[in-house]
Amino acid sequence: MARSVYGLDLGTYQLKIYDKKENRIRTVKNAVAVRNETEIFATGDRAYEMFEKAPDEITIEFPMKEGVISRIGEMQYLLESELKPEDGFFSKGTEYVIAVPTDVSEMEKKAFFDLVIHSSARAKEVRIVERAAADAVGAGISLKETAGAAIINIGGETTDISVLARGGIVLNRLLKGGGATIDRSIISLVRRQLDFVIGRLTAETVRIKSSVFHSGSNSMVTVAGRDLLRSRPGFRDIPDHIVRTAMKEFLRPCEEAISLMLEQTPPDVLASIRKNGICLTGGIACTEGLDRYLEERLGIPVYTPKDPHLSAIRGVREIIMSEELHDLAYSMKDENYRWMR
Repeated sequence: MARSVYGLDLGTYQLKIYDKKENRIRTVKNAVAVRNETEIFATGDRAYEMFEKAPDEITIEFPMKEGVISRIGEMQYLLESELKPEDGFFSKGTEYVIAVPTDVSEMEKKAFFDLVIHSSARAKEVRIVERAAADAVGAGISLKETAGAAIINIGGETTDISVLARGGIVLNRLLKGGGATIDRSIISLVRRQLDFVIGRLTAETVRIKSSVFHSGSNSMVTVAGRDLLRSRPGFRDIPDHIVRTAMKEFLRPCEEAISLMLEQTPPDVLASIRKNGICLTGGIACTEGLDRYLEERLGIPVYTPKDPHLSAIRGVREIIMSEELHDLAYSMKDENYRWMR
């Protein structure tokens, strides 16, 4: 019987899973519901549906924080719940390939290894792939042949900026901040300008529905919240200029970090990037017009691949399936990681 092989991309708010046996990618919310601080009774999408709606004895936890695992026990429980076969038993010899951020410590990378090697998932082998490399492969970049490529992955709580060439990562920087940062800024602006209180999920809905980068757009998104002047629940139209302000405030330090990295990039690699453009991935890359805005700000072509939020897991799938790309993922049991045993 063929052994099971899974690819994983663990985002702050969304877990992407590739199942080789079924040859499909699926996504699930990266959340667990905990009752009385001890009992996990719901995971994934079901837990996320309770966020900001649950009674006091129930808390919704997110096991990932700023790109790394902060609650490994809860993350293991969630992963086991989502991957467990219908018969309830994991098969022996299961292999995992996990996309991890590049600009994190070796101990933080080890947490991804421990996540499945010390769980009931019965892993025979765990291999790690740098998320920037997986992103590039998933976006259709010929990673081993390109003279230079740049990837900007804007996720839930992190922004991963990478320069790659000839199969390797030349420069990388992980910034703290992503979609959740923008949502918190929207909440603050709505409160200050409109005397209206909304939650984070509502702010996320406003961000997604707003025409942020459409010139001359004056659209509104109607949402429920709490009217501070009347001290009661109500509805309010949120203008897209609030979202635009929040988005631009968030992007400003990102633009500075990208420009600084490009200044440090070797000339021949930079010439290739200027020719081929910067690839924009991650959940925030789904924002219509964001690539054009960044292109104007950076003075370099910027493009967005299809389904940019799935770029890294598509890359993991290709690395699992392709012998040519197999060496992009490495085992943490090899000579370089013997101390981790």
